Parts: sequence; structure tokens; C-alpha cells
Amino acid sequence: MSEFQPAAFQRFGAVAVRLSVELGRTEMPLRDVLMLGEGSTVMLDRLTDELLDVTANGRVIARGEVVAEKGRFALRIVHLVGEDGQEIPAADAPPADAAMPADPAVGAADAL
Repeated sequence: MSEFQPAAFQRFGAVAVRLSVELGRTEMPLRDVLMLGEGSTVMLDRLTDELLDVTANGRVIARGEVVAEKGRFALRIVHLVGEDGQEIPAADAPPADAAMPADPAVGAADAL
């Protein structure tokens, strides 16, 4: 369990949840689908460097990148996604709207 999850959630830790990752989608005429065969290529709507959505019960919960681990496809989680669909900042990262620290050299003369 992550450190930010309340202890009350521990009792649900053994509940199985089906996670899905979708590489992409496309739409094509039925005549083109009927012509698909071995060796056919189907172009998807995602770019190769685009993060993939991780869904639990149809709801996006994270975004990640495809990796290989022990001879299998895996997904490295890059961002968690909140209820509003926005990325949750990492615990050690400052909020996106946080002001950058002021340069101590700037305005130092005013302090004298």
C-alpha cells in the first residue's frame, strides 16, 4: 500500500481489480476490416511516444509507458490520475502553480 492511503483501506487490499491498458483505437470501413489478414498493419490513433491510459473498471487511474520485464510487456506508471482526470503531482514535486524561489541576489541591495 502507498503511504498516502488511509489504514482503513487495508482491509480491501485483497480485492481483485481488472486493470486495462489500451494501445490505441482506429475506425475503418468494414470492407477494409474484411481484407485484414496475416501481416496486415492497422494504424492506431496514438503516437509511439504518447503515454498510455491505465483503466480500472473503465476509469482512467494512471498513465504510463510500455516497458519489457522478464520477457513480458509491462507498464511503468509515470503519472497517477485524480478524480477530475488531471495528473496528480508526485509527492516530491512542487505543485505546478507554486512560485519559484526568488533569486537571493535579486533585490539584495533593497534589504540594506
